[in-house]
Amino acid sequence: MTITPRSVLTRESRMGVQYELKQGQSRLFHKLPSGLAMEGESEAPDGPVAGLLETHAADVADFISKEIRLPPVLLGHSFGGLIVQYYIANIRGEQISEMRRLHPDLAGAVLICSVPPSGNSGLVWRYLFSKPIAAFKVTRSLAAKAFQTSLPLCKETFFSAEMEADLVERYQKLMKGSSRMPLFDLRKLNASLPVPSVPKSSIEVLVLGAKDDFIVDAEGLNETGRFYGVLPVCIEGVAHDMMLDCSWEKGAVAMLSWLRGLNRKEKI
Repeated sequence: MTITPRSVLTRESRMGVQYELKQGQSRLFHKLPSGLAMEGESEAPDGPVAGLLETHAADVADFISKEIRLPPVLLGHSFGGLIVQYYIANIRGEQISEMRRLHPDLAGAVLICSVPPSGNSGLVWRYLFSKPIAAFKVTRSLAAKAFQTSLPLCKETFFSAEMEADLVERYQKLMKGSSRMPLFDLRKLNASLPVPSVPKSSIEVLVLGAKDDFIVDAEGLNETGRFYGVLPVCIEGVAHDMMLDCSWEKGAVAMLSWLRGLNRKEKI
């Protein structure tokens, strides 16, 4: 079977992802209502930030409604996990209000090193009082974007100590090229938080954390688990960017095991 792509990469420099295209391969980038195109070099929308929590969740809903036939399992990492949480809350809200369904159903959700439902304010304050040096480093790395210029800080922020320097440098360059615009205005984000609660059994959720996470602490992980009534899974030997870490297989195995459980329940 031959599939004709709708969009083919023609400029190598536009590909801000970790896996390189092979000969004859192409990727499809979907245009979203916000103007983003699901890749690092999207046309920048008007305004100082990429969007609101609501607009990012609406982008996800639009993609699922147009491209996915069956309820999917939605994965969200870090602030992406907060977007997934907001999406879940809106599914439930539409069911209650009997509005026209704008957010399609999900088979489940995986929250990977996710910002907790209350946002990142609690994380910041805990670090300030318990680990002031770490708080300074995180603020310098993320808010001041020092991870773009300091290889050691980039490694400490996102990756485990065992990560090889050349691989960290490779990811650092990719992240630098795809982080020209903030995902959120954090001041406006707080107005949308905490994420509305949902009944504990309304959706299957895996809360997955990393033991060596430099950004989301154990209490943040536990808060998310309590919110969804599940016991979080904390993976040893990996850091915040679990899917890129040198021990990424550990997180993948945990997710695969959980997905097989959904399959046995005939959820997927």
